[in-house]
Amino acid sequence: MKLSTLAVHVVSTPPPHVGGMYWIIVSLKTVCGIEGVGEVYSASFHPSVMKRAIEDVFDRYLKGHDPHHVERFFRECYSSGFTQRTDLSMMGVCSGLEMACWDIIGKSANQPVYELIGGKVNEKLRSYTYLYPLNKAGEYDYEDVGVAVEAALINKEKGFNALKFDPAGDYSVYSGHHLSLSRLRHCEHYCASIRAAVGDDCDLLIGTHGQMTPASAIRLAKRLEQFDPLWFEEPVPPGQSEAMAEVAKNTSIPIATGERLSTKYEFFDLLKHKAAAIIQMNLGRVGGILEAKKIAAIAEVHYAQIAPHLYNGPIGAAASIQLACATPNFLIQESIGTWDGFHAEILQEPIQWVEGYIVPSSKPGLGVTLNMDVVNFHSPYSGNKLHLSMNSKPYNLQ
Repeated sequence: MKLSTLAVHVVSTPPPHVGGMYWIIVSLKTVCGIEGVGEVYSASFHPSVMKRAIEDVFDRYLKGHDPHHVERFFRECYSSGFTQRTDLSMMGVCSGLEMACWDIIGKSANQPVYELIGGKVNEKLRSYTYLYPLNKAGEYDYEDVGVAVEAALINKEKGFNALKFDPAGDYSVYSGHHLSLSRLRHCEHYCASIRAAVGDDCDLLIGTHGQMTPASAIRLAKRLEQFDPLWFEEPVPPGQSEAMAEVAKNTSIPIATGERLSTKYEFFDLLKHKAAAIIQMNLGRVGGILEAKKIAAIAEVHYAQIAPHLYNGPIGAAASIQLACATPNFLIQESIGTWDGFHAEILQEPIQWVEGYIVPSSKPGLGVTLNMDVVNFHSPYSGNKLHLSMNSKPYNLQ
């Protein structure tokens, strides 16, 4: 079996762009006609740049090769250009293409990928969603506590028993910073209001985005411990495990992190320093399914659990679901709502979600099939914004 062709689809998401401004979806085909899909989660460059990078990596390291040889492919990417270091954009490209290889492997074996990476452990997967609070104008409002409470109650009624939100305010290219006293009070009031509304029926997940210095994160954690959150996510910027470990040592709230990290090497450093109890790898960034499986194993050795991050499209989600099914130290999977809306439209059959849980597909490969009419209608992406962006002003000037 040999890989012959590549197609790259940069799909524009419709407003309000839940899951990012666009999704980079790759499709590989073998000489014998088996097709596999994957998703690149990489936001450092415009997708026109990423598209060319994906084509270059395919031509160098995959075209004419057997898709089963994912170990070789990962090492070629990881070492490309005499590097052997984590490169987020390269690992994003590697991840999407590696997922597509696994989709082909599963289809050729007529098995879901989870049966090929250890076998199904979890029959269904507990899931959570961010709150997407809508105000009276029909716009997302992340500051108004009242609409956040309404959103929490709506999601609880749907069946979610875990809810995530970020009360710490905008994230800046100049973060981490100290939160103001008024912002600290706002965070406490926000959490208190949601806890009072949902009671103990829902876990609360504090989903910050690296806004704080360690000292400020500890101040916030002390205020939030009374609400017993399941986790405190990425309290400080990524890149220095010792700084996050300082926060972990000074709070009873479990630290969760990993969406901006890549490969087993960065996660090993995180766990070695006891910086996190919950690992949030994104399979479209860490190097793909096999690399994520290795990260999960390293976490298992450290008695940490995984909660795969997902703020992109349903192909990346399908890969995460395969990993979660076959991982004994799985905790919870990030969902984007109930997988309705555009996440459902772009698939021939949507991801199945029932009363707070994802029900894994038993179909071969990743278990999902693109609706190419929808893909083509929303391609290519013509905007200038990146998948996600940060505020360009310092915190005190916002």
